[in-house]
Amino acid sequence: MNFPSRVKFLDKVLFTKHLATMIKAGIPLAEGISTLGEETKSKSFKKILAAVLYDIQNGQALAKSLARHPQGFDHLYISLIEVGEASGTLEESLDFLAEQMGKDYALRRKIQSALLYPGLVLSAMVIMGGFIALFILPKLVGFFAAFEVELPLATKVLLWVATLMKDRGVFLFASLLALLTATSTIVRLPLVKPQWHWLQLKLPLIGKLLAYGQLARFSRNFGVLLKSGVPVTKSLETTAKTLSNLKFKNDLLEIGQYLLKGKNISEAMKDKKFSEFSGIVTKMISVGEKTGKLDETLLYLGDFYEAEIDDIAKNLTSTLEPILLIVLGLAVGFVALAIITPIYELTGSIRR
Repeated sequence: MNFPSRVKFLDKVLFTKHLATMIKAGIPLAEGISTLGEETKSKSFKKILAAVLYDIQNGQALAKSLARHPQGFDHLYISLIEVGEASGTLEESLDFLAEQMGKDYALRRKIQSALLYPGLVLSAMVIMGGFIALFILPKLVGFFAAFEVELPLATKVLLWVATLMKDRGVFLFASLLALLTATSTIVRLPLVKPQWHWLQLKLPLIGKLLAYGQLARFSRNFGVLLKSGVPVTKSLETTAKTLSNLKFKNDLLEIGQYLLKGKNISEAMKDKKFSEFSGIVTKMISVGEKTGKLDETLLYLGDFYEAEIDDIAKNLTSTLEPILLIVLGLAVGFVALAIITPIYELTGSIRR
């Protein structure tokens, strides 16, 4: 049976590490999976492990059983398990896999942390702006209409927005929500999704962070597979399937076609001039191919780009914070000026 619910990445990391420890201690594979299945709190993961246990008890290999549950175990995971079973070093493969998954988990947390602060500030601005537009501004229309003074430009603009929100506010926000929903659906279409993923990489600040995240995962996953003895073409294909950005994925699959023609990876990158892979990646891979240490070179590149992500994450927060504060300050200042100025002029006219 297949179960549609996805497994949390952290649950999979802990399962892998604990299973490696139990096998090293001499506990049979079936017993280890049974114990871990009982201890996990995730219902979907518990069902998957029960199905895996059933297959193993009926003579199936672990890799083949895991491959029946792609929502829980990706191609990289299954490939390393398959290599470990074939070479009789399953516990070493699980240990190595748990270590690399831990690095991948740390990488995901770094990217999420870098995007958390800007996302929270922008969300707060949108929510507060929507609240003011729908509930506060419409009440100002009658208030300003009673003034018998010439309204300043800022107040006229605010009054126009207030009137618009009063008459069509609900319609505008409903239309905006419908537009966002339609856009989200469109960018998931097979013909549009690759272009959307390419566009994401071109975004200022965020695009570089996403690109480095994909480069770090590509380098580490590819290096791990090669170090485990998986052939280059299969390693490249498996690595491509572990990447989330379709631009990177399609580039790697195209490079794989070059390998079938007898060319090496660095030559393919130079011929096609993939902009996603920087010059340092091409040069390092070329050196690794010439020295016969491509796996070590790729693992070094993975560490290099993880360090770069750390720097970008720190700079992203420090760069966006003043920009967001300036935008928020200008918006608050404009609203305050538009409201206070006509009141001040009205007070002045009464005194005169």
